[in-house]
Amino acid sequence: MIDLATWNLSIPEGSPPATVETPRLAQGFKGQYFSSEAAALSFWAPVTGSRTANAIYPRSELRETYSDGRLRNWQYSAADNILRATLTVSQVPSTGKVVIGQIHNKDSNSPMVKLEYQYKTSASTGNIVAKVRMRPDDEEGQVITIATGVPLNRNFSYQLHLSPKGALGISAAGYNWRTTIDPSWKTKPLYFKAGAYVQDNTGYPTEGARVTFRMLEIQHNIK
Repeated sequence: MIDLATWNLSIPEGSPPATVETPRLAQGFKGQYFSSEAAALSFWAPVTGSRTANAIYPRSELRETYSDGRLRNWQYSAADNILRATLTVSQVPSTGKVVIGQIHNKDSNSPMVKLEYQYKTSASTGNIVAKVRMRPDDEEGQVITIATGVPLNRNFSYQLHLSPKGALGISAAGYNWRTTIDPSWKTKPLYFKAGAYVQDNTGYPTEGARVTFRMLEIQHNIK
């Protein structure tokens, strides 16, 4: 079983969208947009789902917490920070895009890292693309294709690793990319997210992103 004791869950229903708090999630929450069973987490985010404040798109997505449900935010210089996952993308919206992992920063709409699966209908496969802001005040950031040729319904793994010295490593589907972020990130409170953050908001209720995680873990290793 995947340990859900340090996550909460945002689901795209209600106004504002509902948050399933950590204790309830860890006890085995199951609903239309999320289920945890048979050692897998299943996420469904329809394009017609409700959206969190200031967000353009709907999401069924986990957010890092403490075990008592308090939101966890960390500064990268305090530890070796790692998010690992193994997952399958089985459905995408008409844009072909779904965010599957993030390093977000508190009180901001712009994460440091968004890891995105982008399906290309013409090729019948997807790319794993990272959108990285090297500085907190970067408006656009860099767009890096980490891996190509990842089809729907195929298991793959990714890792987001941010070291105490600001070395950022992103690996996906057997490929790796590395950089060093600007030290201006050092004071920013950060947190991990994972799930299905669909990058589309128009279409039928049956259109959206469906993602299944078979492994998901966070580590903050103090050096």
